[in-house]
Amino acid sequence: MQVNDRPANHIDHVNDQDKVTVCGELVAGLAEKLLYLYHKPVGVDCKLNENDPCSLIHYLPSGPRVYPVGRLDKDSRGLLLLTNDGELCNSLIHPDHHQEKEYIVTVDRDIDPQFCQQMAQGVPVDGQLTLPCIVSQIAPKTFSIILKQGLNRQIRKMTKFCGRRVVDLNRIRIANLVLDPDTLAEGDVCQISLDALKLEDLQA
Repeated sequence: MQVNDRPANHIDHVNDQDKVTVCGELVAGLAEKLLYLYHKPVGVDCKLNENDPCSLIHYLPSGPRVYPVGRLDKDSRGLLLLTNDGELCNSLIHPDHHQEKEYIVTVDRDIDPQFCQQMAQGVPVDGQLTLPCIVSQIAPKTFSIILKQGLNRQIRKMTKFCGRRVVDLNRIRIANLVLDPDTLAEGDVCQISLDALKLEDLQA
């Protein structure tokens, strides 16, 4: 094997600009990095299990395999990012990067300013206090919440602690990407440019 016409070394790092040959044959470049928006409906499970008819794997776009960036519960809906870019995925879901995710949530009983304040200040979830977040009431039983944290079923557990039960949970934004149901119908997938995510923002 050679990298850029010299013998390869086990410590070599290559990218799509490098020339790699094996026994004189040119190796194809690295796979194109892809990013898709998916408007996930309720009932689709983000686990990639071919034996489950409800699995996300049956709704992935054709072409190179992509993977979900984080998860949405099977009972939740809204924006889900799909990519084959591991670095991008890590930048979005690693807790050190604190990327915002915004949700619209409807619960079973009316809420009030005290509920919003309690949610925003943080409540115990799985043995830890959730980070402060932004909570705004939209309607008697509906609020928006902006998180920079991604604990398992976090919003449902926070809401339960505050005496309510989630009846609808819709993620409408990840970082600067906003779900527009008028241009991306529920169940649809569309490819976007990696530049649309403003990757430089992820270094903050």
